[in-house]
Amino acid sequence: MPGVVRVAAAQIEAGQDIAANLAACLRVIDAAAEQKAQLVVLPEFCNHLSWYASRAQAHELATRLEDEFLTAIAERARRHGMWVKVNVTHAYPDGRTGGTNFLFDAAGEIVGSCDKQTLMGAENDFLEPAPAVGPVLDTPLGRLGMYACMEGVINEVARGLALRGAQVLLNSLNSFALDEADLHIPVRAAENKVWVVAANKVGPLLPREDLPAIAERLGVPPEWLHGAGESQIVAPDGTVVAKAPRTGEAVVVADIDVSLADDKSRPDGTDILASRRPSLYGAIAAEPVGRQRPAGAPTLPVAVVRDIGKIRDAVDAGARLVVLPELAGTPDEIAESLKGTTAHAVTTVLDEGVPTGVLISENGLVARQPQLHTAKAAGKEIVPIDLEWGRLAIVVGDDALYPETFRLAALLDTDVVAVPLSVQEPWELELGLPERAAENRLNVVVATPLDQPAAIFAMTPDFTLWTKWEGPFTGRISTPIRTDIAAGEAVAVGTVNPAQAANRQVSRNTDLVDGRPWRLVSALL
Repeated sequence: MPGVVRVAAAQIEAGQDIAANLAACLRVIDAAAEQKAQLVVLPEFCNHLSWYASRAQAHELATRLEDEFLTAIAERARRHGMWVKVNVTHAYPDGRTGGTNFLFDAAGEIVGSCDKQTLMGAENDFLEPAPAVGPVLDTPLGRLGMYACMEGVINEVARGLALRGAQVLLNSLNSFALDEADLHIPVRAAENKVWVVAANKVGPLLPREDLPAIAERLGVPPEWLHGAGESQIVAPDGTVVAKAPRTGEAVVVADIDVSLADDKSRPDGTDILASRRPSLYGAIAAEPVGRQRPAGAPTLPVAVVRDIGKIRDAVDAGARLVVLPELAGTPDEIAESLKGTTAHAVTTVLDEGVPTGVLISENGLVARQPQLHTAKAAGKEIVPIDLEWGRLAIVVGDDALYPETFRLAALLDTDVVAVPLSVQEPWELELGLPERAAENRLNVVVATPLDQPAAIFAMTPDFTLWTKWEGPFTGRISTPIRTDIAAGEAVAVGTVNPAQAANRQVSRNTDLVDGRPWRLVSALL
């Protein structure tokens, strides 16, 4: 076992001068070595700004094996006896150009490589997606997996690496989004109980001379088109143990106990990977067909109610969907509180010992959703319900732990997800559920017991990049609108936006749901 390993995440600015970019890479490798790091991760597209006139130019400027760029990285790894992970555009002999991760060992040898599986926006114009999954590398530092940027905005790539045994995930980014650092990076650690070492860019991500015109077209200040920095190292519980500043070249280090990634248990003893149900996840590997349903209603008033006697208060305040905690009351009791209204309520019941979500109207029980991840007579599928404002899915209890559950709901064109849940670990509400909303474009309403915090996550009307936003650009692209509900608060009313679930295009040719690497998810199945 490797024991404690000192790792580093380095952030640099990389423009169109390849020699200057190489010099920046070597500077931060040296700086990591000065801090006694055994492994350093560098950002995505270290060799050149991700901006090209044509596919041919991208191929021409890409790295090649034994070229000056990769040779210099190898020499520096060998000089310091340090492992180095870089991401570059790479030209293959068959004419392909990949967004390629390389891992150099302490002798300067390339011991692993893989291409980016999910491309972002204009990258589709210049690069080819990966034809195969990346390796999990068994090294003296632990079992390592590699991915890059957009692959971490959705769950499948990191999940697949963890399922194949990775203990430390190495993420290289080229992103101006603030929600990378406070949501997408740390959640991949927590949901898989692995370490994540993530390195982002700083400085302009587009040619300096073009920044003013592009910024004006998008309606955003030019400084928002700079790399967001905040390179970081994250523990298996989602705690960020080291973080770089938002701006400026920097290296951060941390000593990590790699073996902590071998414990996949929650406080109740559940193993979050062993308790998955791969037989249910086949739709994730199916060829995308696009959303089939029209958009739902523009807005929907909802409520989280943790006292059954206050259901009517929430409905009278305008809520059309009320989500209660698990086992909040009988369907008949809840139906009585809805009399004379068109509102619906969600809770759970025990059906022959199986936790089962129930949808209730003034007339009583409307639909059932058995829990999927449970040892006894588990449900076989998610069955969403069509209501006049859109499509509802119920995620029961611990089903909320699994990214696969919400992906299945999204593939069924769900607009709103009701989640009666008892939280066991802080990451579940702080990172897990907002990410389930963000990566699937799902409105999520979470009802917990009264002594726990709860939340409502609504989809933003501004989302797709490279189109002008209606509101001010905040730097957060897919983070949902969050309404936090304090422990002890019995009734909270909010609004979600069902229609926004139909917009999954984060950028041109980049759909959060259909853009999943569906051909390469065998590890999930």
